[in-house]
Amino acid sequence: MTSAIDAHVRLDTHPTHPSAVQAHLTGSQAHIAVTALEADGWSIADPGSLVLARIDHEEPYWANDAAKHLVAEGITVDITPQLRAAIDEEWTWPNYPMPWLTRSEIREVSDQAQRIHDDIHRGQLLIHAHAHDGHTTVAVGTYLDRRGKSVHLHGENHLRQIADTFDSPAQAMLAFERLHAAEMRPGPAPLTDTERDAIAARSTSDVTTATSAPSPAKQETVPVYLADAGNHDALLNTFVDAHGEFEKWSTWSEDTTHAIHESQTLRIEHVHGAPDHETAWTVAAYETPVSERMWILTATGATPAPLLQNLLSYLADGDGWDIPDGVPVNEKMVTAATQPLSNAGWKHIVDGRWIRWTSPDDNAGIQFDAFTAQHPSQNQATWTVWAGTSPDHRPTWSITASPQTPSSLIADLSECLAHENGTRQVQQGRELKTTLTSTPSAAPSATVGSPASRRR
Repeated sequence: MTSAIDAHVRLDTHPTHPSAVQAHLTGSQAHIAVTALEADGWSIADPGSLVLARIDHEEPYWANDAAKHLVAEGITVDITPQLRAAIDEEWTWPNYPMPWLTRSEIREVSDQAQRIHDDIHRGQLLIHAHAHDGHTTVAVGTYLDRRGKSVHLHGENHLRQIADTFDSPAQAMLAFERLHAAEMRPGPAPLTDTERDAIAARSTSDVTTATSAPSPAKQETVPVYLADAGNHDALLNTFVDAHGEFEKWSTWSEDTTHAIHESQTLRIEHVHGAPDHETAWTVAAYETPVSERMWILTATGATPAPLLQNLLSYLADGDGWDIPDGVPVNEKMVTAATQPLSNAGWKHIVDGRWIRWTSPDDNAGIQFDAFTAQHPSQNQATWTVWAGTSPDHRPTWSITASPQTPSSLIADLSECLAHENGTRQVQQGRELKTTLTSTPSAAPSATVGSPASRRR
């Protein structure tokens, strides 16, 4: 399983430039996300902010692609509803000169044009001269990092292509002069409106006007069980986007969404907008698509996003969730499942049928019910994970799991509780009084938008 990185990336539409996307980063390891985004063509605008501004207007698509790669690396990503809507939009270029191309092929052509633009912008492609051939702009240039490879360019913006290649600048210039001597002008052509807009979108002043960007100063790092719930809808959406083996289904009322594994033996149900103390997530595993349920796990609406992200990562890895233990939970299995808590110094007590482990700050715990564990066929709550004073007195949030829930899943949750951190919004007058642990995590994910239609 990919370990969590203490970097939280929030992707949003640009406040003043249509189609551009901005990223706001927080966390002690945010520099890792910055490096990854820069490699994908994002530009640093302000400390903690990057912008993706392209000449092909495909920023939402590439932002979503970047989000999937960041999530795969263990970085938490949150996509705002307005950006999710832009990602889900279906649009076409009016009067596109190559109508036989599919939408995917058009995007490939546009991406090649973007690469040429970037090479010119970075000084890697030196433009010697340009001209107008009666229909569009043409140019001749040399790649400075490709042993003098020279090219003829044809077109503007998202339609610019390499029309021909030459072994030397001299050959390229002579050929260009033969074709365009009367119209030839030295240096690159003037920037198009689209190019100027893309450059302006990368400016510092525009990004700092964004009112929706969270301020890093208002976030504090806390043990994972004290982290904010985050956006659960966004978390599920990002999970399904990143894992093609799960397919998302919505109920007729649109209040509930299901993510079903391709094997039909693992089903995740999420109730949108569930109250903090009521069940928002239900995970159920089956031996076959038509058999009885093997085990069930539930989580309430205020469950911290990093914990849910950890749970979903476990399910995506397929690490034994589809294999029933076949025997009642025994002492050895309980010990193995809670070993991370014992190693981290969580307090251990036995109270009749219940065995509890509580955090050093008394703000969270795990409880095992030895009685219900002996009745695996009833799928009763045998494991309870909670934050607050106790699992019985209106906990802040809780997770419950039935007897046959894989002990490796419980161990995974224990490891997350014992060693990972998250973030929460700082409230006025609230001070952090807990002892922080070592391995940071973060808060999460992406949101659901309805498809729309646009034309450029």
